[in-house]
Amino acid sequence: MSLYGMMRTGVSGMNAQANRLSTVADNIANSDTTGYKRSSTEFSTLVMPSTGGAYNSGGVTTTVRSSISAQGVLQYTTSVSDLAVNGDGFFVVQDPSGTPYLTRAGAFVPNAEGKLVNAAGYQLMAYSYDNGVPAATANGFEGLVPVQISDQEMTATPSTEGTFTGNLPAGATTVAAGSLPSTNSATAEYTSKSSLVAYDNLGNKVLLDVYFTNTGTGTWEVSVFDQSQATAGTSFPYTGGALGSANLTFDTTTGKLTGAVDSISLTVPNGAALSIDLSKLTQLGTGYTVSEAEVNGNAPSTIESVQIGEDGVIYAQYEDGSTKPLYKIPLADVTSPDRLTALPGNVYSQSSDSGAVRIGFASEGKLGSIVSGALENSNVDIAEELTNMIAAQRSYTANSKVFQTGSDLMDVLVNLKR
Repeated sequence: MSLYGMMRTGVSGMNAQANRLSTVADNIANSDTTGYKRSSTEFSTLVMPSTGGAYNSGGVTTTVRSSISAQGVLQYTTSVSDLAVNGDGFFVVQDPSGTPYLTRAGAFVPNAEGKLVNAAGYQLMAYSYDNGVPAATANGFEGLVPVQISDQEMTATPSTEGTFTGNLPAGATTVAAGSLPSTNSATAEYTSKSSLVAYDNLGNKVLLDVYFTNTGTGTWEVSVFDQSQATAGTSFPYTGGALGSANLTFDTTTGKLTGAVDSISLTVPNGAALSIDLSKLTQLGTGYTVSEAEVNGNAPSTIESVQIGEDGVIYAQYEDGSTKPLYKIPLADVTSPDRLTALPGNVYSQSSDSGAVRIGFASEGKLGSIVSGALENSNVDIAEELTNMIAAQRSYTANSKVFQTGSDLMDVLVNLKR
C-alpha cells in the first residue's frame, strides 16, 4: 500500500462524511418545512486492483437519496386552501414560466390575481369545469390550468335541470280536451297548479306556472307557462302560449308513472333549455301535495367561500347559498418516487430512474385522498439526525487521523535522505 494511496483514501473518507453532514444539516434546517422529504447519504466502496504482497486502498463514494415516499404527519389548520395528500401522490404545480413540477407542499394562498400559490411561489394546477366534468390526461400535463378564484367576480348560472316530486289526486275531475291549459284559451281549466323559480342567462328570476290537469283515468297533462306573460286577473291566455307540455300516464293500481314520458322539457325565456324530472310523481287517493321542487341556476352573486372535497373538487359557495364546482385537483405519481429529482422550492421533476408521470384523481387506484385544512409536516426525525451528526463527526475525525498519519510517515520517508 502506497502512502499516497492511504492519504487519498483518508481524503475520500473525509469527503464522504462531509456529504453525510451536509444532508444532516439540510434535514435539520428543513425540519419545519411543509412537505419536505429528508435526504440520506449511502456509501459504496471503491476497490483498486491489488498485486501479490501489496494492497492498494481505494476509498468510498456517496449517493444521496431522498425519502420522498415516506409520508410526514398531517397537521390540521384553519385555512381551506391548505392541502395535504393522505397517501400516495403529488400535487401538480407550475412556476411562473409555465413549467410543471410535482410537490407535497400544499400551503396554498391566493395571490393578487386569485391564483393559489405555495410558499415557494408555485401555482396549483387543476382541471376546469368550464367544459363539463373533467377527465384526467393520464400520461401528461395537458389540459391543466392554474386554479384561479376571485371573490370579486360576479357570476350567474342559467337553469338547466329541475326536479318536481309530489302527488296528484286520483279522484280528480276530468277536464275536457278543449279546455286543457295547453290550448291556452281564456276558458282553460286545470286540476292543480304550482309555481317554480328559474333563472335566465343573465341571472334574472323567471317565475314558471306549472299546471297539472287530469285528462282521464290515470292520464294527466302538465303544461308550463311564463307567469310574466299571463293575462292580468285571469292568467289565461298567456302571451306566446305554453313553454312546454307533456302527457303523463300512471298505473291505476300502484299510482306510479308507467309511460315513457317522465319529464317535461322547455326553454326558459332568454335562458337555456330546462328539463324538469317528474319521475317520482304519484297518483294516489289523497290531495295535491308537493314534497320536493328544485331548479338549479343562480342569480348574480359573488363567491362567499370555497370548499375542497376529498376527491379534489373545488366548490364555490355563493352569497345566495348555491354551490358550483369550479376545478378538480388531480394527483400525479411515478413508479419510483424516491428516484425523483429534487429541486429548489420543495418540488420534484421526473428522472430516467423515477419512471414517467401518471395523472389521476384522488382515491383512484393507489392514489391517496386530498385533505383540505391540513398540511404535511416534514418527515425529518431530529433525534435521528443528531445521532447521525455525531456518528459522521467521529468518522470524519478518524479519517483525518488516517490522513495525518500518512502525512507523518511521508515526512519520515523524506527525512531518511538527510
